[in-house]
Amino acid sequence: MYIERKYQDYLDDLAAKKPAPGGGSAAAAAGALGVSLLSMVANFTVGKEKYKDVEVEIQQILDTAEKSRAELQKLIDEDVAVYQKVSAAYKMPKDTEEDKRARSEAIQTALKDAMAVPLAICRNLFEAAKLCEPLLEKGNINLVSDVGVAAEFIASGFTAALLNVEINLSGIKDSSLAAQIRDELYQKEKQIQLIKENVLKETKEKIG
Repeated sequence: MYIERKYQDYLDDLAAKKPAPGGGSAAAAAGALGVSLLSMVANFTVGKEKYKDVEVEIQQILDTAEKSRAELQKLIDEDVAVYQKVSAAYKMPKDTEEDKRARSEAIQTALKDAMAVPLAICRNLFEAAKLCEPLLEKGNINLVSDVGVAAEFIASGFTAALLNVEINLSGIKDSSLAAQIRDELYQKEKQIQLIKENVLKETKEKIG
């Protein structure tokens, strides 16, 4: 698992001529960086007398951010694993009609599994984005720029994961499923971009 290895190992493999890790895994990594910054800001707020009145709320933000980070760390590796299943399905024999049917079914199953990972990343980061505005408003004033950076990473991770949902949906024959997922994610995309824009605007104002 990459999460247990050196960061250099991950970057080297990401840059290498290898099919995985790729964009989906990188989307989870980018999102995890953003969520980690939210946790940092919360950690520098909880326990300080100046922020005693909002400590309960900030602790809840911290707990939610840490759950989000734990899931994203798993998804970094899960995206690598599901890609390998897709690759294996495409390499199945197609000599006979029976082979072709089995291969087609395996590809569809693998694509749905592969799509589910970036979909989970998108859903995770959509919820994480909601933590940015209250943390910017009530968190440690000395770390407002970190909340802005977090919002940027979270929104970028969402967009990157969305692209990976799309590339898998393009090969999935279930048009009803594809339409349902696209409708959900494009609504979320609009909201998360709005959150990012608001957070960046407020961050710059607070920096002054």
